[in-house]
Amino acid sequence: MKLEILYPNPYRKYLHLTGVIGVLASLVVGAGEFLVHFAGNAIHSPVAYSFFHSVPAARLPMGHFLLVAGLPLYVIGYMHLFLALAPGSRRLASAVFVIGIYSFMIGGIWVGSRAFLGSLIQLLDGQIETTLMQQILASYEQLIESLVQVLRVLVLANSTLIVYTILRTRTLYPRWMAFFNPIFLLVLVFLSYFLLPTIGDFLVPTAMNVAHLVMFSISLVALRVPLKRSPA
Repeated sequence: MKLEILYPNPYRKYLHLTGVIGVLASLVVGAGEFLVHFAGNAIHSPVAYSFFHSVPAARLPMGHFLLVAGLPLYVIGYMHLFLALAPGSRRLASAVFVIGIYSFMIGGIWVGSRAFLGSLIQLLDGQIETTLMQQILASYEQLIESLVQVLRVLVLANSTLIVYTILRTRTLYPRWMAFFNPIFLLVLVFLSYFLLPTIGDFLVPTAMNVAHLVMFSISLVALRVPLKRSPA
């Protein structure tokens, strides 16, 4: 059945545009986080955060402002998911949208702190193991680094909702799109770190953005598949 019948204007014309913006958000934020985090083999250092010594100082502000500029675009990217899921269940689609945006607000606080942390460690070169530095890092882990765990729980919850909505309702997606949810893709990225380290070393520094880049890209492909059923 044609998309025009399932999704009349004014929403239909925004479906693919919002998806493209979602891809753009993943690329921009991903590039910024990569500039802040990528340190080659130094990422394997047993000393917490010492890999920042291997990140060129000039890359930190460049990456910081790039990712900050791209983060708001994720709101539009998640609107794309809402538009694709809403024909199956507007309530579930709204939940995916709200949790997705809330996740990126939490994640934005964390990722927005990373360039400053890197600059601090570089300025205090050679003092990372001092008592004062350890206290600073302990405070950072308590206040900021802990947000990563919250983010992962939210992404897991949202991925579960996405899978449920696709499999149990009649969205615009084919059923196989359920595999391309954020938490599954995130696990694949981290698996690449262990199974294919030459590739994983480039993906893990910006893992969440890689997962969303794949999800939004596959979503745009999936929405071009002819639809066989109308929504409930």
